[in-house]
Amino acid sequence: MIDYNPKIDELREKANNLVERPGVYLMKDKQNEIIYIGKAKRLKNRVVSYFRQNKGHNNKVRKMVSLVDHFDYIVTDSEYEALILECSLIKQYLPKYNILLKDDKGYPYIEITKGAYPRIRAVKQKQNDGGTYLGPFTSGLSVKQSVDDVNRLFGLPTCNKRFPEDFRKERPCLNYHIRRCSGVCMGKISQAEYQSLIQDAISYLKNGGQQTTEMLRAQMEEAAEALDFEKAAKLRDRMRAIEKLGESQKVLRADETSHDYIGIERLGTRACVAILQFRGGQLHNKDDFSFRDIEDLEELLTDFIPQYYHKGGDVPKILSVDLELEDRELYENYLSELAGRKVTINVPQRGEQKKLIDMAKQNALEQLSYKIHQKSAEVTALQELGELLGMDQPPQYIESYDISNIGNDYMVAGMVVFENARPLRKAYKKFSIKEQATQDDYACMQEVIRRRFEHYQNPEETDEGFKRLPDLILLDGGKGHVSAVSPVLRQMGISVPLFGMVKDSKHKTRAIATNGGEIQVSTFRSAFRLITQIQDEVHRFSITFQRQKQKQKNFAISLTEVPGIGKVKAQTLLKHYKTKTALKAASIEELQEIAKVRDEVAKALYDHIQQL
Repeated sequence: MIDYNPKIDELREKANNLVERPGVYLMKDKQNEIIYIGKAKRLKNRVVSYFRQNKGHNNKVRKMVSLVDHFDYIVTDSEYEALILECSLIKQYLPKYNILLKDDKGYPYIEITKGAYPRIRAVKQKQNDGGTYLGPFTSGLSVKQSVDDVNRLFGLPTCNKRFPEDFRKERPCLNYHIRRCSGVCMGKISQAEYQSLIQDAISYLKNGGQQTTEMLRAQMEEAAEALDFEKAAKLRDRMRAIEKLGESQKVLRADETSHDYIGIERLGTRACVAILQFRGGQLHNKDDFSFRDIEDLEELLTDFIPQYYHKGGDVPKILSVDLELEDRELYENYLSELAGRKVTINVPQRGEQKKLIDMAKQNALEQLSYKIHQKSAEVTALQELGELLGMDQPPQYIESYDISNIGNDYMVAGMVVFENARPLRKAYKKFSIKEQATQDDYACMQEVIRRRFEHYQNPEETDEGFKRLPDLILLDGGKGHVSAVSPVLRQMGISVPLFGMVKDSKHKTRAIATNGGEIQVSTFRSAFRLITQIQDEVHRFSITFQRQKQKQKNFAISLTEVPGIGKVKAQTLLKHYKTKTALKAASIEELQEIAKVRDEVAKALYDHIQQL
């Protein structure tokens, strides 16, 4: 629960006295620590908005406001000056409620380890371990690709074996069989030959493919003159591999202008920003940052851009983003000032640039999925479902309901829960229909929904599943079910999106039902699969419960065949033991005590149960 700030009226009064000019404001707590820094076109309007009653702030802002003891401000001549000052102050003070780009990644190096059989690998930091280091480099992606390429080209081992200690201890790995490793572990090459490979590999890393190719050509000709045709063939193959690799890496984009692409993805209040940096027509680097408590993606983007490039990032000539910026010219001017040349920001709508924006968004999605321990397909399914249903955010917590019966008998309902696109079985609920004596799916669904949310509204409720409000309710049924249940939710003051899941004649998911009609879902492939999974699961759960009830009732009826055991005693026994297995394990004395019957009845009951 976020605390109320007792100084809210005093802070609002002070804010009302501010000027309506551009500037920067600094929110401070009781210890005089700066907890938030922001900029504004009009200081008065922006700062007052924090302290208005019933303002629709998100949880992060409400928490920040609850901690504000006082604030300071600095008036500037323009919003542009305010932006520059804001970036500088955030970098200086690192306020806890601003988004902060923590630079803990370091600069990558290429290490050539020491020893008789050195390895080439990518590392994040330089160590005092006796190895040789190349770098530092600005692009971690380029370092990793270069190391992968050089190890593959020169057949260098990438396994964890130690040489010469592990010679011939195990069979060679797959890399040897597919000719990506020269088979050092099998003693296929001498130490001198291995050292020669390492030197050639280092030359390739330092000088590039062209000089290395010329060097290898000279070695090949020398080997041929010495009639060492096997060595010459190996050098020829290595030369061709380098040339082929150079061709495949030569152009990724036809345009060689420096260009960054920023994609953002969000799930709930977690968000990730990914940047793809192209230099000289090639993908030079990829970077990503994760954030919590994010409600507005445009606000995140406008906070992120100046911070990222103010930290010393290589400012491109063109910056492509996936959201329209209200003050795009302001940020173009800021980046142009940093770069010392004109910088353009655009929002691609089609073509190659749009594909690269989508690629950046996919990278952001993958990183977000990793952070929240979800598969990207699950995140995509929730995003598609939210978009399909017109929701502001993807539904992370979904409840689904289905009615199952055989005529007027064994009428039950099942409630299943999906959290983050996965079944949350501990939150499943079973309902026996109590108010309806005859088959009426609409009335049964109304009863179940009312009973479920009566639990939610009960202040003494202890069941965590009932105490949580879902983001979305899906009924197994069409618009008739939605129309029947909607008034129940309105009367109870429950504001949760409600839809139905419509099946075709083959009992397969076909569409989403609303009060006014249907929404086709087949074009939303990920959402369609998730809806189908939910519908199948709630149907399975409810019909399983209905069959259990039927078996239980049939079992209870069979107990009444014992003289002295009526319906009440049979139900008492089933309520106590719950399962047939537990009932069969009970002794005569235990049955007599629970059923409150005479010795001979208990003995007959025991014999009857053992025969079932």
